[in-house]
Amino acid sequence: ISEHLPKLARCADKHAILRGVKHTLAAHRLNAEYLMTGNRPLPSLKYSTYGAVISKELGGPRDIPCSVAIPKGTAAPTGFLGLEYGPLETGATPKAGQPMNIRGLSLSNGLTLADIDRRDSLVKRYDTAFGSFAREDKVLSGMDEFSQKAYEMMRSGRTREAFDLTREPAAISGLFGDGNFSQSCLLATRLIEAGVRLVSIQFGGWDTHRDNFNRLKDNNLPNLDDGLAGLFRALDSKGLLNSTAVFVTGEFGRTPKINQRGGRDHYPRAMFCLLAGGGMQGGQVVGASDAKGEGPRDRVISPDDVAATFYHALGVDHTKEYHTPTGRPVMIVRHGKLIPELV
Repeated sequence: ISEHLPKLARCADKHAILRGVKHTLAAHRLNAEYLMTGNRPLPSLKYSTYGAVISKELGGPRDIPCSVAIPKGTAAPTGFLGLEYGPLETGATPKAGQPMNIRGLSLSNGLTLADIDRRDSLVKRYDTAFGSFAREDKVLSGMDEFSQKAYEMMRSGRTREAFDLTREPAAISGLFGDGNFSQSCLLATRLIEAGVRLVSIQFGGWDTHRDNFNRLKDNNLPNLDDGLAGLFRALDSKGLLNSTAVFVTGEFGRTPKINQRGGRDHYPRAMFCLLAGGGMQGGQVVGASDAKGEGPRDRVISPDDVAATFYHALGVDHTKEYHTPTGRPVMIVRHGKLIPELV
């Protein structure tokens, strides 16, 4: 916590910082897969991300999406589990004081619920015509399940209201700044309150190979501070923090040495993650980097361990075994161990 994160410092009792997190991959895509699944990527298998697993394990009301990605999901969000467990992607970030128009959920251009009902009836007649062929094809059956959920969400006033930031009381919306990330965090609190099981938010721009210090000081850190501190305070005010696990991560850390362009480069050997809520103990730092920031001082925390702990806070057994369409057994998180200070 530096002088550029004053709001996060003031709510440090609500979150735990994991230092000395380490792995050995330094490419954006592979690392994103690793940190969003808790499993080191394999050429022969696409693991499923948190949203897909949580949608499968915890489920939820049919008229509310199980998983929402703001503005979009990762490259392979469902892995081997199938399309029906994919996130609803907003396609954009919310704007302060405005309801979001989500493609596929909003009624626009004169479209009415009666029109939607007629189209759904037509789709069902085609489903009957195709019969067992569509049911036996995993891609087609996944698309059918996804489209049926979309139909039920479109008919749901509850879902449309969840995306309407104008309905949020000023006492809560005032905890957030007007930036894209901050408003995304505000939207996340509304979605969780409405029954969405997992909300993921992408906040890019941290690849600071040039001008690292000015970019962080003037843009990234103030925006992170506004949004994340607002998220913790809003969830706490709504009585949701103890039942909502929060996980903040990048793909890797940055080099302890400054390059010739005033930037810092990819560095997986020393990074941090942040965990909060979900019954996990805040107000602490777990682990440490060495004196030069080149690696963990004495204890290594792996992305697998972080994933196992996150799943535990959500009530999901990370050792549960799935089977791929080819019958291959796959554990949710194969190598992770719970971080004892948090559980």
